[in-house]
Amino acid sequence: MGDQKLIKNTKMVEVAEQLIPELYTREVKPMGSVSIIADEQALQGWKVVPDIESDNWCGRTYGKRDSFVLDFGDHLVGYVTLSIQSVGSPQDAPLKLKMTFGEMPCEVAESFDNYNGNISSSWLQEETLYVDVLPAELKLPRRYCFRFLKVEVLDTSRRYQVMFNQASCTTVSSGDDARVEPLPANVPEDIRMMDYIAVKTLRNCMQTVFEDGPKRDRRLWVGDLRLQAQANYYTFKNYDLVKRCLYLFGGMRLEDGTVGACVYEKPNPQVDDINLYDYALLFVACLHDYYEASTDLSTLEELWPIAMEQLEIGLARLDVRGIVRDDSTWWSFTDWQDGLNKQTPAQAVLIYCLRRGKELAGILGLDKERHYIESKIELTVKAALEHLWDDTQCLFVSGETMQISWASQVWMVLAEVMPQEVNRSLMDRVFEQPPSIGMTTPYMYHHFIEALILAGNYDQAVSQIRAYWGGMVKDGADTFWELYNPADKKLSPYGSFLINSYCHAWSCTPAYFIRKYML
Repeated sequence: MGDQKLIKNTKMVEVAEQLIPELYTREVKPMGSVSIIADEQALQGWKVVPDIESDNWCGRTYGKRDSFVLDFGDHLVGYVTLSIQSVGSPQDAPLKLKMTFGEMPCEVAESFDNYNGNISSSWLQEETLYVDVLPAELKLPRRYCFRFLKVEVLDTSRRYQVMFNQASCTTVSSGDDARVEPLPANVPEDIRMMDYIAVKTLRNCMQTVFEDGPKRDRRLWVGDLRLQAQANYYTFKNYDLVKRCLYLFGGMRLEDGTVGACVYEKPNPQVDDINLYDYALLFVACLHDYYEASTDLSTLEELWPIAMEQLEIGLARLDVRGIVRDDSTWWSFTDWQDGLNKQTPAQAVLIYCLRRGKELAGILGLDKERHYIESKIELTVKAALEHLWDDTQCLFVSGETMQISWASQVWMVLAEVMPQEVNRSLMDRVFEQPPSIGMTTPYMYHHFIEALILAGNYDQAVSQIRAYWGGMVKDGADTFWELYNPADKKLSPYGSFLINSYCHAWSCTPAYFIRKYML
């Protein structure tokens, strides 16, 4: 946390802690053993092939340097149990065992020893155990996120071998499947499959908070929360989990009152000192969406002052023109896109959240605040059209270099800076003349789809969902991934695709689009 002081509202944190949800569990056993084979034509260079006698993994004996890979058949989040016995002479030395867990085949096929990414290797899922006495039932204390489990017998002794009698995973989630309504019978099969995978992605990220990813980072981020909550309102309808997350963000803020970008639950709730301009503003949108879905007026009343404060902090960054200042003193996320200038997208996020703040002020009967926010909407919209719109190219530009990006156009459409018919023409234009600064994450693609729908281009929205999330389905996704670039399926912002999250919160929104708009 550095030396930064934080603001803590103990009462709000206590409200959040009282809303810790029940976790639903089920036991899952492996389908059988498989081999992971190098194949340049396969996704990320690895192909999964069922073993000829895939059911016999638990009837074989294993000695030093033997190994096998179990396929549990689907993406799981939970706790693993292994039952092991010795075979041969009495166990005269400890069993040394290594387990590697993979959401994707690459994670169990490639050695983690070669990892050279730019975030901690401790996120790579592996565990080495010493078992002094056999037989034993090993209940691993860590929660794992995986489909594939590689078991390596690193050592026994010359006098005994081991046999694995059973393996299972007790999955955990706060998402209650019984609350998810089935889709209408006339929904096309490919759309139905995307919805199924999206719901599963959301369920596996729903723990005691809406985690960004159950493998990594296992924490609550504002940007992810907003998209997860939107999908949740049309699927699991767990309003209390959203409320818990809102109170965690509201109850622990940075020194100047800014809502921190992410929150940790353990050992005690605490906010990280990461300050993202767009994420702090999106707290307002989260609160707006929560009230719209739940009509929980008391929560709105209690958290409104914090939402209003985020708007004030966001407005304080405007320069004399009414444009968000772009310099070295800030950070805005927007997307994991190399070279993306964030000024214009950030301006649009500010306008987007001001509009939602105005709605909330109206609901609360706060006329003074509503009129104030309305005046700021007029200021920022006028400034955007005067200084960020290029009349020659008929596109929004960003930063000193007047960069043209997909993100700038998408967010300005969402901010409703121009009428719907103009926005539709704008979106048509970027398809005709695609900006070189593209989109990388499902987070950005979500906003892209939302912009197409807002502009009235439903057919293009469906087409793009099929192309992007449908591409992941065709590539074998069990759950939707943290990022997906069809042109580079090994892409990682962290320097190694081994550490990417392959079940990620901001990827779950096909379920939101499909169920809200019946696409």
